[in-house]
Amino acid sequence: MINVALLSKWHVHAEDYAQQVQENKQLSLACIWDEDTRRGKEWADKWEVPFEENLDTVLNDPHIDAVIINTPTKWHTEIIQKAAAHKKHIFTEKVLAFTVEDCKKIYETIEKENVKLMVSLPRLTESYFLYAEEAFKKGWLGNLTSIRCRLAHNGSVSTETHPNGWLPSHFYDKDDCGGGALIDLGAHPIYLTNRLAGPLANVYSSLHSSLKHNVEDNAVVVTQYKSGAIGVLETGFNSYGSPFQLELYGTQGCLLIEDSKVRIKSTHLNKNEWSEPEVLPESLPTAMEQWVHLIQNGTAPSITKEDIISLTLLNEAAYLSDKQGEKITIE
Repeated sequence: MINVALLSKWHVHAEDYAQQVQENKQLSLACIWDEDTRRGKEWADKWEVPFEENLDTVLNDPHIDAVIINTPTKWHTEIIQKAAAHKKHIFTEKVLAFTVEDCKKIYETIEKENVKLMVSLPRLTESYFLYAEEAFKKGWLGNLTSIRCRLAHNGSVSTETHPNGWLPSHFYDKDDCGGGALIDLGAHPIYLTNRLAGPLANVYSSLHSSLKHNVEDNAVVVTQYKSGAIGVLETGFNSYGSPFQLELYGTQGCLLIEDSKVRIKSTHLNKNEWSEPEVLPESLPTAMEQWVHLIQNGTAPSITKEDIISLTLLNEAAYLSDKQGEKITIE
């Protein structure tokens, strides 16, 4: 049994991870810490576990094997390194850190202390994405020439029940978050396109705050990859009803995904006519499940160090591009 401490309910997915811990027979929820004492105590009462006000006390507890970190992103580097130094395995919300330099510092500590790290990049495990990856690897699309991915929601849109939108106000704190829609929701298009298109060559971005927050709530990033493919990544907090979309275009076919519906047209399949796959690959274990397998058995996860660092790399380049108003070349 792996005894887990939850560190902060700051992120909107923290409750999901608490639920996953409770549902996993290999995990036991031992205690909760939160930088907001009132929030943390209420959360601990809900799950009927102790609340600990002092983070050092949690990390020094020899009965705690692992931590799930959902603090403000700006604290990731410090807290992850500190947890690793106390020999705690670590699960955390995207992104790992604001800069590639900080990501490297984290991994140096993780590897030195021989603890296991997982970052939640959930769509890499979904059946529709696995089909897209399979189609690409089997050559059904030929050479990839263009890729587009969009994920947006209405988290910032005013409604009668949520006048300021349903996202928490701290999601617009640039100091805590490092940005807005791109670094949060835009992470999904970033890590999906990175996995399919390969290493980045350059990035150009346009980030906009249409609702006058101090972070962007609407973003488009144009990418070029070393493979020669180009990409368009779109995200935002102000789009009602926007479906998830992933589109791959190649020299011998194209593949379109809308939400979980997949269509493909290829010179290699179905007499070059549009078709929908009868069966999609089985989804992989969740990021949480892969973390448990990594801790217990050393099973290599499908979500890799390269996925995690490449996510930060594109984010870092995109924010620099918007700030300087020019294309950023990846050295």
